[in-house]
Amino acid sequence: MLKTQTIAIVKSTAPILEEHGETLTRHFYKRMFSHNPEVAPFFNPANQAAGLQQKALAGAICAYAANIDNLEVLGGAVELIAQKHASLQVKPEHYPIVGENLLASIREVLGEGATDDVINAWAEAYGFLADILMGREKQIYYDHTVMPGGWEGFKSFRVIRKEVESDVITSFYLAPVDGGKPPAFKPGQYITVRVASPCGHTTMRNYSLSDKPGLEWFRISVKRETGQKASAPDGYVSNFLHSDVDVGATVEIAPPCGEFFFDVTEKHERPLVLLAAGVGITPILSIFLSALDAMPDRQIVFIHGSLNEGTQAFKKTIDALAVKHSNLKVYYRYSDPAEVGITREGSASTGFIDAKLIESLVPNRDADYFFCGPQPFMISIYHELLVWGIPSAQVHFEFFGPRQELKRPLAQGKCPM
Repeated sequence: MLKTQTIAIVKSTAPILEEHGETLTRHFYKRMFSHNPEVAPFFNPANQAAGLQQKALAGAICAYAANIDNLEVLGGAVELIAQKHASLQVKPEHYPIVGENLLASIREVLGEGATDDVINAWAEAYGFLADILMGREKQIYYDHTVMPGGWEGFKSFRVIRKEVESDVITSFYLAPVDGGKPPAFKPGQYITVRVASPCGHTTMRNYSLSDKPGLEWFRISVKRETGQKASAPDGYVSNFLHSDVDVGATVEIAPPCGEFFFDVTEKHERPLVLLAAGVGITPILSIFLSALDAMPDRQIVFIHGSLNEGTQAFKKTIDALAVKHSNLKVYYRYSDPAEVGITREGSASTGFIDAKLIESLVPNRDADYFFCGPQPFMISIYHELLVWGIPSAQVHFEFFGPRQELKRPLAQGKCPM
């Protein structure tokens, strides 16, 4: 357990970290990549360039400082981090690198405020959290190796099929090169793809599994990411997959991970509401397909928001299932105006997914909600469900990229919990 003095000192630094958090984390990443370039492949350059990882780490440090005497409230965050680390194959030998650079950054950024007592307290607090994470990650790695078809580390998979789903999304069907069957996964989870990078090293990206478990392949459906400005370049891995990876090519895959998933063994009377925007459909589709198989009589509401019909993926698949299942309600919403010759009526309209639309399909509001999509969509849905008073146990989401913004409006500038 942490010493009482350590807890007091760390909590006392929370206001300082709130004020200097992003300055500290920017300094930390710059320092670590300079002193320990071997860890750079674990991080997404696009998120670095946009400042998202810096903000996420600042929020995490702030939350840890504010709640160090009540770590139970951070249990979900710990599981998220452990799953992410396991997906990227973070190992115990990496923790001292992070710790050394974090403590040095605290001293270098805070100057006189970083007394020996403060540094020593944070060293103990970091070590305590690292032990928790390493213990959980060890269990995840073990689970990966003992499951049928499982493995640890990266394994070669062959692209057995490549299918264009929309103007921006392409699916890749991946089967083990050794001829085995992929392990089971939980609907909503993701895998990690590792490819060679232009600098001669490797780079990794997480992609949600978009098909149901138990098949002879993994399927990922990748959006080609295009940069909108010089500071946000095109996504390297997504463009590489779209342009350079064809049927017959091999890629390296790490085992399925993720704390966002649908438990097919749970049985509920209330409806299941699945909300997706853009490429956020990928984990939601896996949940959708799995739920229809596991509980064909349960009322399911599926709402997908897209820019337009051209960017929308999987519409034919979903429409065919809507015809087959009378308990299924499907609705599409498009944010762009309809093009000439396209009529949106019945189960489709122009606009955004909002509370009014959801309530029109789920009048009593009581349901299990799973949602995924871009940040504005996530924030909007999350806060609407809070306003409705939906219990947290019935609210599940996958937030692509760092999550620090999701709860920020509620925090009113304070450390996010």
